[in-house]
Amino acid sequence: MNRAPLYSRSPRRDTPVGAAPVPQALPPPRRRRAHPRALRWALMGALVALLVAAALLAGLGRWHPGARPLTQGDIDAAVRTSLEKEPLPSAAARAYRAILPSVVRVVALLDEKDNGDDDPAQRAMERSLGTGVVIVDNGTILTSLHVVAGARRIRVRFFDGSDSDAQIIGAQPENDLAVLRALKLPDDLEPATMRSTADLEPGDEVIAVGHPFGIGPSVTRGIVSGLRREFVSPEGKTRLTNLIQFDAAANPGNSGGPLVTDDGQVVGIVTAILNPTPARTFIGIGFAVPIENAAAAAGMNPF
Repeated sequence: MNRAPLYSRSPRRDTPVGAAPVPQALPPPRRRRAHPRALRWALMGALVALLVAAALLAGLGRWHPGARPLTQGDIDAAVRTSLEKEPLPSAAARAYRAILPSVVRVVALLDEKDNGDDDPAQRAMERSLGTGVVIVDNGTILTSLHVVAGARRIRVRFFDGSDSDAQIIGAQPENDLAVLRALKLPDDLEPATMRSTADLEPGDEVIAVGHPFGIGPSVTRGIVSGLRREFVSPEGKTRLTNLIQFDAAANPGNSGGPLVTDDGQVVGIVTAILNPTPARTFIGIGFAVPIENAAAAAGMNPF
């Protein structure tokens, strides 16, 4: 419906009496020019309104439950949730992963017809089985002297499964230590990291890595049971001093293997176990030569 046009209620003076008034359009309204002072106050009011609105929004965001500041409890809960989804490996597992590329199996071949290619557990009576640890990437390996003593040939197997002949290049009989040099090296041979025993204490957690009875590499976990211990071999022929006592399981074949802290660093070379019976199996007391002595056998002074 069309709107009716607006008309003036006042007749024009030139309109004859009695004649119908002629519709007169209203003049357009006059625009009032804003006073400068009024304009300034209007702008200031708008600015204040904007500032108040911004403050209100900030306050709402601060007090909104979904946007409150993080607390330590929130962080702990998020960590627990993450660990439940993807648990972290244990300290022993991390230490094992760190040392494993440096651990080798050592086989002293006592029969010239033996080439060392089959499973050493099948011919354990004809071989001396042990473990070693690479300390220099040129193939320098620490092991126990009693593992390789009297060997006609020495074979080592590296982490990647490759084998090599090895030669004795040094010995320290007073600490039952031998230093070997592998003749053929795998690519990217990784030496172990050695750590001083100066701050080692009873109760510190350690792992022993080796090839007990030719099976391995195997890892066992325990603690340092004591320091500066002495050990006399069952035959009474060997007396070792200044030993680390530990309770991680060790058996024949572990000799020469590394004793490792939870950070994956070598603090000793496993040398013997104490068992008053003829069984010669582990009953809870093992001994390791401190790494300072072992490194000295290789002509190194790393600490």
